[in-house]
Amino acid sequence: MKNLILRICLALVCLAAFSTGAKAQFREEAFSQTYNDPSDTTGAARDSVDKMWSFREFFRGVSHKDTTLRIGTMFAGSTVFIGAEQIYNKQYWKLPIIYGGIGTTLGLGIHYNSKYRHSKKGYDIAMALDPNMEFELDTRSKDMAKYMFASAGFIYWATLMDGVVNYKRDVKNQPGKATIYSILLPGLGQAYNGEYWKIPIYWGMLIGSYHFYALNSKNYKRYKRIHNEATNPDSNYDGRIPAERALYFRNVYRRYRDYSVVAIAGSYLLQIIDANVFAYMQDFEVNDDLTLKVTPTIISPYNEYVSPYYNEYAVAPRSNIPPMSGGFGMGAFGDNAIGIKVGLSF
Repeated sequence: MKNLILRICLALVCLAAFSTGAKAQFREEAFSQTYNDPSDTTGAARDSVDKMWSFREFFRGVSHKDTTLRIGTMFAGSTVFIGAEQIYNKQYWKLPIIYGGIGTTLGLGIHYNSKYRHSKKGYDIAMALDPNMEFELDTRSKDMAKYMFASAGFIYWATLMDGVVNYKRDVKNQPGKATIYSILLPGLGQAYNGEYWKIPIYWGMLIGSYHFYALNSKNYKRYKRIHNEATNPDSNYDGRIPAERALYFRNVYRRYRDYSVVAIAGSYLLQIIDANVFAYMQDFEVNDDLTLKVTPTIISPYNEYVSPYYNEYAVAPRSNIPPMSGGFGMGAFGDNAIGIKVGLSF
């Protein structure tokens, strides 16, 4: 184990030492350049890697001081600051409906949940005093609490969806909108891109993965119960499945259940990536015009970090004689070389 740790540390040190001298192989500008026009300050022209999220950008957009608020920033901020999307879209009349709906359903959910817990506490006390006592548990309050909390969650989801739908409706082919559509509702991003045939595929993947999750989870719980009963010395277990076999199947179905969870998450993420990528490719021109162009060219290597007395791009020993400058040879005495440029148009 100590040797393994030592090797890992040595590899990290070597990697760090290599990274300090890597400037001779790559231009530093390649890691800091931007491919957008610096004079273009519109939200559509910003690199996606410039800034993931900014409080300043979000609040400036919501206060209408910045009309270039990106949809991703607006959506991420609205998950916490509920109603911010409607404020940015200048649909203020929706705010009382949103806050009233969420507040009412949450309040009723808390009320019914409190009634159920009070009933459950009385039921436990009654059963402890007399197991034969008739005491009706208030299951209706439990169901109503579930419905109210689910309604609050639906209103919250609908608020986010409404804000995304009404974000710059006059602008077509927005990759950010397609991505968030797929986040909120699987397959909706594909519908936004006009690729309806993909919706059954992704929904089939999600439903199939969930089916196997439910099946494996059910079997896992079954064999877990059997194993617990078979290994409990106080139980009179006389089933046909021994403890060793129950333990084996319990572990198998638990592993399959975990695989099903990974399949659900993978299917969900795949349809989000698909919506984003193909939204960017909406304007990608595809035709039957394929052209291959081969032309001679002069290759000028980047020699800023190369010693003036040795051309490392040529196979030749070091010499005290300086190389010929401005030559076009392909050997050790030329700074440039003749090559072939291949271009493919499609």
